[in-house]
Amino acid sequence: MGVSNKNAQENIQPKGNKKPLQVLHISKKETQKIDYEQTNSQEEIKKEDIVIKPQIINTDSVKKIEDNNKNTKDFDISQQNLTQQDLNRPLNFSEQNTDFQLERTVDEFDFDESAFLEALNANEPIGATGETISGKVIAIESDGLYVDIGGKAPGYMPKKECGLGVITNFKEKFSIGLEMEVLVIKEQNADGMVTVSARALILRQSWEKVSSLAKNGELINVLINGFNRGGLTCDVDGLRGFIPRSQLEDGQDYQSFVGKTLKVAFLEVNPESRKLVLSEKKASLVSKLTSLELGQLIEGEVLAVKPYGFFIDLGGASGLLHQSSLTNGSIRSLREVFREGEMIKALISEIDLEKGRIGLNTALLENTAGELIIDKQKVMQEATERALKTKALFDKKDQDK
Repeated sequence: MGVSNKNAQENIQPKGNKKPLQVLHISKKETQKIDYEQTNSQEEIKKEDIVIKPQIINTDSVKKIEDNNKNTKDFDISQQNLTQQDLNRPLNFSEQNTDFQLERTVDEFDFDESAFLEALNANEPIGATGETISGKVIAIESDGLYVDIGGKAPGYMPKKECGLGVITNFKEKFSIGLEMEVLVIKEQNADGMVTVSARALILRQSWEKVSSLAKNGELINVLINGFNRGGLTCDVDGLRGFIPRSQLEDGQDYQSFVGKTLKVAFLEVNPESRKLVLSEKKASLVSKLTSLELGQLIEGEVLAVKPYGFFIDLGGASGLLHQSSLTNGSIRSLREVFREGEMIKALISEIDLEKGRIGLNTALLENTAGELIIDKQKVMQEATERALKTKALFDKKDQDK
């Protein structure tokens, strides 16, 4: 029988060196303090674990950096002395201490002045309005044809501009390779093509021709192809001519002249307004004028007295004796010398076939100034002999023309 010992448990010794568990009681504030200290300790450990590797710096690079820093420092110092006026003016690099070297490189697109002008000429438009150009037919279509005029694009000629009147055998009249002169009637479009005309060139040449004929007082024969209330119509080298009834020798039955040929002279030639007026009466007058010569003595009747002179009938034509050609003396009134219906003799001093005008002169028949006023009868009686003395003067005048 054993004996119980109450203190037996207290006398039991643990095996080994283990100590009994102890309960540690801490406050909330102390817990926060411990956590904060632990966090700081971990960050310090992490910082200690970072190993910074050294960088190898090139000596040349260090030198460049130092030079740049020096230039920057110098620039900053110089900028401290700038005023507001200096800041507002344009920057002039020539005033800086730094030297700038501008280098230009020549590439394949560079060219000199001559090449530039040549390039301009190559692209210069060909064919201004009103210009005459020689070309060659290169293509024919139903509504027109194309003419090579030496430009970047051919010229186009509409069918109606290919000639005068209606062209029935269009493709037979024009063939590929046919050389012809054309007139530019419309400048080039966006494609570089101009509109040309053979018809306009023919009409221009016709106007130039009739203008020259009218200036020289030439007479032409025309075929009457129609009539209207005002007169007759005809064709003159492709131009429409008109003969007023008042300019016909017999204008009563003027419709009967259709289909007949008349000799006419030019009354008005105006290419700008396309006005061509002809006259049969003037043609008769010009025919008479062509038989006259400068310095020729004529005899005629005074038809009318005007403030500026006398009109003299020369048998179907009239001449003007201007007051400046009447006498070398002084007169108070023209009627002191001649009156209407009086027959006189005078020298032909001017013949204007274009205007159908004849100029007369009696002052050249005088031996002394004012002789015609003092002794008009004597001057008229000796007019034939005195006219011979003036012939050399008119011959020289005719040669000077």
